[in-house]
Amino acid sequence: MGPSEELVSKFQVKRLLKQDQNGRRISILGTIEDQQAIFTAERAPFATESLEVIQAFHAALTKINNLGDNDVYRWYLASADSDSRRTRPELEHDLKLNLIWPCSEKHIKKYSDQQLRMVTETPEIYKNQVRPYMQRNREEGRLDWIFNILEGRTEQEDVLLRDTTQGPDDSFLMLPDLNWDRKTMSSLHLLVLVCRRDIWSLRDLQKGHLPWLKYLRQRVLEATVSMYPDLDQDQLKLYVHYQPTYYHFHIHVVNVMLEAGATQATGKAFGLENIISQLETMAGGDEASMADASLTYYLGEASELWEKIFAPLKKHS
Repeated sequence: MGPSEELVSKFQVKRLLKQDQNGRRISILGTIEDQQAIFTAERAPFATESLEVIQAFHAALTKINNLGDNDVYRWYLASADSDSRRTRPELEHDLKLNLIWPCSEKHIKKYSDQQLRMVTETPEIYKNQVRPYMQRNREEGRLDWIFNILEGRTEQEDVLLRDTTQGPDDSFLMLPDLNWDRKTMSSLHLLVLVCRRDIWSLRDLQKGHLPWLKYLRQRVLEATVSMYPDLDQDQLKLYVHYQPTYYHFHIHVVNVMLEAGATQATGKAFGLENIISQLETMAGGDEASMADASLTYYLGEASELWEKIFAPLKKHS
């Protein structure tokens, strides 16, 4: 070991400065020979250079612990086998795994790498083409896993809050998002599911829903900081996806420090507070809605919306 490498072993840990990249990178304050030093460590990306390497990774998975399942979705904590993990139990379960089985062609497209396109969905395009697409998706039974939760058949042990204060039609529940490890506060991610079925997406929100939306927002913030006392309300971000993955209205609740990946990017995430403000300033009565606005967002080229609606529109524009 050379002089430079020896510095790493001489580093004396004092305290954690920061954890980011969804927990993959940490910065630590310490000292080397009585002088302050900052040590940053980052986990290497998964090795994917060959099918054999990927197969070896899968074969090395151990101590798989199921966190829950619903319909075709399952999620786990696991470890990639190594000598250090066999001798250090506290290093177990350093991987979060999701499994979709059996998966559909739509799942494959969603999780495949693809080029993105920005599109503008006018009220006319929404009414004449996108809304019928949503209708077909709902009729194909792709919301069964949501209804399983709402109707008490699955994941009830995970429900953190079920609020019926505003009556059965306006009730909602909150549970951990399946991508959260349920312990790291900096990457907190909760999901709010409304029980009513007439709101498929943010497009169905109307001025008449404002009192309910404001109550929902405040109740979720208060409940979250009550359950997780290390957080304050102004450390939470509430947003809605458009287009959403499934057409039943739901809200994401995340730690504002969670690094914004693709799902929180402009063109995908719409802040709940901004939606409320837009509804408040819309002309018209209680029936004025987000369906009356043009929305700009991105789509993958493999998505059905791009292939069947927006690509043909672009071709003929």
